[in-house]
Amino acid sequence: MTGLTALFALATSLLWGLADFGGGLLTRRIPALTVVVASQCVAVVVLGAVVVSTGAWSEWGPQLWFAVGAGLVGPVAMLAFYKALALGPMGVVSPLGSLGVAVPVGLGLMLGERPGLGQFAGIAVAVVGIVLAGGPELRGAPVQRQAVLLTLLAAFGFGAVMAFIAEASSSVTGLFLALFVQRVTNVLAGGTALYVSVRRGGAALPEGHGMGVIWSALPALAFVGLADVAANGTYAMAAQRGPVTVAAVLASLYPIVTALAARGLLKERLRGVQAAGAGLALVGTVLLATG
Repeated sequence: MTGLTALFALATSLLWGLADFGGGLLTRRIPALTVVVASQCVAVVVLGAVVVSTGAWSEWGPQLWFAVGAGLVGPVAMLAFYKALALGPMGVVSPLGSLGVAVPVGLGLMLGERPGLGQFAGIAVAVVGIVLAGGPELRGAPVQRQAVLLTLLAAFGFGAVMAFIAEASSSVTGLFLALFVQRVTNVLAGGTALYVSVRRGGAALPEGHGMGVIWSALPALAFVGLADVAANGTYAMAAQRGPVTVAAVLASLYPIVTALAARGLLKERLRGVQAAGAGLALVGTVLLATG
């Protein structure tokens, strides 16, 4: 595994962690589906400009069906995840969401990847650390159990997106096009779901607020959408340069970023199990990066 693989995968964790933190905060005052659609609309505009300016349209091909698949699964996963974050606490949602790493890791093993003994140890240690870093709380009120179920659904979806996006391109310009197709599909799928929800009596905006709440939250929505896009891009580059089994685990350290952001900005206290989990994840990262 090259140093670039580790660098791109760790950048993915940073971006996903910050995007999840921002998305979780937004869904506490804006309906989760609206957050998904609005943030992805910003991403579509930016990626569209990138595709046009780089001539990425020339990379069009059948591999983009993987991007379509990622675009269909992504909104379901994000909606489930943001709803879980809104139900909270983040200590339930963040670590369990990282279990989606099992999907790309399992596929990598099925396709013949065989990490060394040190890397296998690093995978095991890092995954345990990731789960513990969020300070999982699996007991409590029905709301907490609902958050767990939603997060497990999101985890499977995130894992599937990781697997799809890694197959959707083989070049940098192709990656731009794949991410654009993924985001357009996200908006179409999420927009359809939002329309159906509103027709059934659901709310697209907070009660008593108009579009002004969206405009005021636009910078935060843009950050969430663009950070998520960038994370998908850095993950694809990591998976193309090294074993998917290793890149996927390093890219799944984002719960630690989310927990640290909650600690720094929301003054949430880190529990002993979280500190221990962060330490184990760091040990696992070192084993993976040097294996």
